[in-house]
Amino acid sequence: MLVYAFLVTTPILSNSAECSAKSGAKTVPILKLYTSEGCSSCPPADKWLSNLKPDNSKVIPLAFHVNYWDYIGWKDRFSKAEYSDSQRKTAGFTSASFVYTPQFVFDGHDFKEADTSRLNQPVSASQKLVSRAYLKLNAIAQTNGEITLKAGAQVVNPADINITDIFIAIYENKLVSFVNAGENNGRDLKHDYVMRNFYGAYQLNNKNEFIKNITLKPESKGRQAGAVIFVQDSKNGEILQSLQLPFCC
Repeated sequence: MLVYAFLVTTPILSNSAECSAKSGAKTVPILKLYTSEGCSSCPPADKWLSNLKPDNSKVIPLAFHVNYWDYIGWKDRFSKAEYSDSQRKTAGFTSASFVYTPQFVFDGHDFKEADTSRLNQPVSASQKLVSRAYLKLNAIAQTNGEITLKAGAQVVNPADINITDIFIAIYENKLVSFVNAGENNGRDLKHDYVMRNFYGAYQLNNKNEFIKNITLKPESKGRQAGAVIFVQDSKNGEILQSLQLPFCC
């Protein structure tokens, strides 16, 4: 079995507009927010997520804008059906009979309140868990303006090969929408960690390897954007490991 000695958890910037990140020895959980611009209860949750102090060595936030509220007067420009599907799959892990917004999900489980003090406890617990996967990300700016993203993954225990799903997310910060219809009519809504593209689920091959190259369009360059790769237990939604790379190009 191949083993990656991944120790670096922060991006490395080179002179060639290339940056990379590698996962460390401890587990970094994902905090998902399922939200919508068409939901009047969602702006406080969006604001709380934006106000989280960035520390991708402890927890990685991601905002999934669902599309099932688009019919009530305002179509969320960040919403996608696949994000709603992701929430429904998450609900299935706990046998929940319905989905709702805003909903926080930490490590595959419902996280009821947007409270930083309550978040510290599960984050600290995750920090004590040895990583169950090795991850890497590399972003290279091409001469035509595109960004080539290279992602790689392995699991520590070969027994996990057949129970894991691998996902890659492209997110963006500092987004603003002026809403002129629906429940949030007349409001400026500010967003961070917004999912713009979602790739997966991918699986490891029988050699315990996963390698994926993704070409991102030129508009990704220069934005407050980045990539996240995470490995998730396909049976219960628990995060084996995650890794974030803010784009440097």
